[in-house]
Amino acid sequence: MLQQLIDGAIAKKQEERKSWTRSGKMSPSQFGYCFRRQYWYRKDVEPTNPPDARILRVFKCGNIFEDFVSAYLPETVKKQVLVETVDIKGYADYVLDDEVTDLKSQHSKSFWWMAKSDYNIDVEKKPNILQVMTYAYLLDKPKGRLVFISKDDLCVAEYTFLLSGWKAEIDKELETNRKYWIEATPPPAQPRCYWNKKLKKFKECEWCPYLDKCKEVK
Repeated sequence: MLQQLIDGAIAKKQEERKSWTRSGKMSPSQFGYCFRRQYWYRKDVEPTNPPDARILRVFKCGNIFEDFVSAYLPETVKKQVLVETVDIKGYADYVLDDEVTDLKSQHSKSFWWMAKSDYNIDVEKKPNILQVMTYAYLLDKPKGRLVFISKDDLCVAEYTFLLSGWKAEIDKELETNRKYWIEATPPPAQPRCYWNKKLKKFKECEWCPYLDKCKEVK
């Protein structure tokens, strides 16, 4: 019964979001993903593979943890700062004098993976890095920080990135997105994240909200 009440409340909120109209601008939260996915997201195309009840609960947990952490931050830290240009719009989680910080909650097992010697955060978390560094770029901050917090035991792992090391990647992301937008045709399907070392391929498609629609495009 309780599960149904929780899922019902989350589903209702999700349904309300469907009435929102996107800005028609690029969203840094989508950077690093397949350009076709980003193109459809920007055009506000309805997903053919929306998140199921479990994924929606995961998203809700992320919101709860972010609210929890926000309560401990100094009042001088700016929260949910609107970052907008002619063709980009998003919200930076936390903005400090010299950096932008983004909070990500995850399962404790992810911390074990991140501690392995062969773990490359620049590859594994590239979409997250591009997002926070784009905000740093647009807000003229020299660095960005990703803060990961465990949902199981509140353990925290922090990673700092210099804008100088990511500016070229951001420029390339923006340039490619703008190119496809001007052409007004869906870009080629090309998964770019969630690398599977065993299979030697990106597994982004498995979680793409446009998976079925993508299959229909020649």
